[in-house]
Formats: sequence, C-alpha cells, structure tokens
Amino acid sequence: MNKAFYLETFGCQMNVVDSEQIVALLSAIGYSQVDSAELADLVLLNTCSVRDKAERKVYGHLGRFKPIKDKRPELIIGVGGCVAQQEGEKMLEKVPYLDLVFGTHNIHCLPELVQQAEQGRQRGCETDFQDRDTRLNLFPERTVQETVTRFVTVMQGCDNFCSYCIVPHVRGREISRPSQDIIAEVQGLVAQGAREITLLGQNVNSYGMKDDEEVSFTQLLRHINAIDGLQRLRFATSHPKDMTDELIDCFGSLDKLCKHIHLPFQSGSDRILKLMNRGYTRDEYLGRVKRLKKVCPEIRLTTDVIVGFPGETEEDFQATLDLVEQVGYADAFTFLYSPRVETAAAKMVDDQSAVQKQQRFDRLLKLQQQTSATIWQADIDQVLSVLVEGESRQGEGQMFGRTNSNRVVNFSGRPDLTGHIVQIKINEVHRNSHLGEQV
Repeated sequence: MNKAFYLETFGCQMNVVDSEQIVALLSAIGYSQVDSAELADLVLLNTCSVRDKAERKVYGHLGRFKPIKDKRPELIIGVGGCVAQQEGEKMLEKVPYLDLVFGTHNIHCLPELVQQAEQGRQRGCETDFQDRDTRLNLFPERTVQETVTRFVTVMQGCDNFCSYCIVPHVRGREISRPSQDIIAEVQGLVAQGAREITLLGQNVNSYGMKDDEEVSFTQLLRHINAIDGLQRLRFATSHPKDMTDELIDCFGSLDKLCKHIHLPFQSGSDRILKLMNRGYTRDEYLGRVKRLKKVCPEIRLTTDVIVGFPGETEEDFQATLDLVEQVGYADAFTFLYSPRVETAAAKMVDDQSAVQKQQRFDRLLKLQQQTSATIWQADIDQVLSVLVEGESRQGEGQMFGRTNSNRVVNFSGRPDLTGHIVQIKINEVHRNSHLGEQV
C-alpha cells in the first residue's frame, strides 16, 4: 500500500539538505510526499533552534496536528533537526501524541523509527552524536531532481563556540567531507541539470583545516569552478576570522564564483566582539571588506547583526551603526539577542530592557533599509545576467531567476528558459526583488 508523508522544514540551508535526505530515506520505504498534513500517514517537522523561543514555537506547531491524530490515531508524528537534538526525550514527555524524535546526527535512523511506530512498538528517540567516521559515511547519494540550483554540504558542525550560538551544541564538532566526494557530488548534480551550486557549512572557510591531507577551501573552489556545465558557484556561510587573502582573491580569478558574499559581523564594537568570542576585531573585519572590494569592485555584501547582546551600551551600538554605514551592505539579517540554552552568553548579566533593545533594533533596521534601497536602486535601467530558476509566483507567464549578486528578478518569459542565463533590463526595484524585461 502506498503511504504518504508531510514534511515542514524550518531554518537554514543545512536543514533544506537534511530534508532532501529525509525525502530519499522515506521514499525507499514506500512513502510519497504530499502537501497537506490531512492527507498524510506520517507528519514530520525538521526544526531549527537558532531563533528566539524556537522550542516553544515547535511545541505550538505540533498542536496543529493533534486534532488530526485524534481523528486518526494511526497517524505518525515526528520531529527532527536542532530542536529535536536539544530537547530529546523531553519532547516525548511534553507531547503525548508525538511518536518519534531524531537528532541532527540520526537522520539515518528515521526509517527504523517509522517502521517501529507503524508496528505499534515503543515511541522512539535517537539523539546520540556520532563519531567522525560514522558521520562521514552517512552522507547520502543525492536523488535525481531537475532543479537549477542545488546545495552541497562540504562540512558539518562548528568549533568556534561563539558565546551566543547554539550550533556547536546541536550540530556537533566540525568535520570536513573528503574533497573527492564533494567534487563527485557536484558533477552528478550538474549532470542532472543543476547550473548553480552553493557550498554549505557552518563555517565553510575552515574547510580542510583539521586534515593535513585535505585541500583547502580555496583549492576546493578551484576544482569545482573547473567542472564543465556548471555556470555559477556560491558558498555560505563565511567566518571573517578564516577569510584568507587567498580566498578573497578567488572573487577576482574564478569566473563562475558569484560576486556576492554573506559575511556576518554581528557587532561593530571590539568589546562586544570579544564577549561574543568572535575571534576578530572591527579593524580586521573592515580590512577584509576593503580587500574584497579591491579584488572585486562590483561585489555586494550581506551580513548578520545581533542587537542587544548582554552588556551592549549605546557606544557599542553606535559602533555597529557606523560599521553598517561604512561597509554599505546590500542587505542584512538583523536579530534581537535572545539567550540560547547551554551557551556562554546565557550566563551573562543582561541589564537592557526589552524596550531599549527594540528601539535600537528599529534604528538599525531603518538605516539598513535606506542603505539597501540606495544600492538596489542603482540597478534601475541596468541590463543584468539572470540565471532562470523557473516560473514565478507573480502570475501566469512570469519567470524568475537571480542575478550574480543574488537578487531575485521577475520578468515575462517562457518556461523553456529555465536553466539558461538571460539578459534582463531592470525596470522596477521592490523590497525583496526586481522587476524587469528580457532584452
């Protein structure tokens, strides 16, 4: 009998790749994916714990499925990802109708957990961290998907232990995949129709640093840039302390590497950066930005910023505003600090009021919106190369793609343009996308 599963994915691109693995594993045991929980025999949430109150939101989200479970007790409900890794057995205790929990190192256990639930055996929980060799053997073969853009994981985990960050606690310590496996995977995806590849890791810049026999991240980029059929190459996320001159030079020498980089700075204050355990100073960060712009004058930068870190003063915050003005980011992901369990910052004294934090956040957001508008308005009347990814949600006959600088562009066009780079004249600039016409 055919069985159906419903999957919701939250968080970063790493979770998107994990969900691809979930889909492949479930397909192998006779499940097909549906777009409604009401139609499913199995409901799964792949969760993220980076944002504020993530655990509470997951528990609230699970409540949506209880009425379905009440009507159909045979429905299996499971939670995976970072919240599952963090909460473990507590989730089964708090949610009586939850059947299974699997952590970030235990996706491979999912088929067995599901089959146990189908047979009415005990509720399952797998959240043990795996050793390095086991983890490296768990990377799956990618299923065939005719998708123009694909993500490829090059490393997992993180050794930086920034004082505010939960990632090392839920993703584990840093490991790098063998370069030959990564190159083979990219070649396979390109053969399936992928034209743009984004290399993923919590800190891609540190790829290979713990293995003397492995290539550096710069060398890996050069190998992948040489693959026939690949048109564009990106990577995320970069840590400024590991942003070498050699890596920066790639933006001037590799023809397929896109002219965009996401380079989080988090705070413009040296005092706060030290409390965050970021491993670089303000001047060191600005030095890397200066070199990036020298090597590739057209490069556009995006970033992450945290407002309201414990102990942040008005002077510290002004340093952040000043850095935003100096660099000129095309966009920024801004976050109000919230303590995460097990992190060092959670034990720091936080004497700022919620009102004060929100006021600072609003000031930063206003400045960034003005900066973004100025940068993107410069694209008006320009003809830009756009890699077409598919049909747009803007309406019939509309296609969409991305520029080299990672900006979404909507335009009138035919579906057979998918996978091709076309020239688009930009006519309008909106908050999150451009509107143009093919020329």
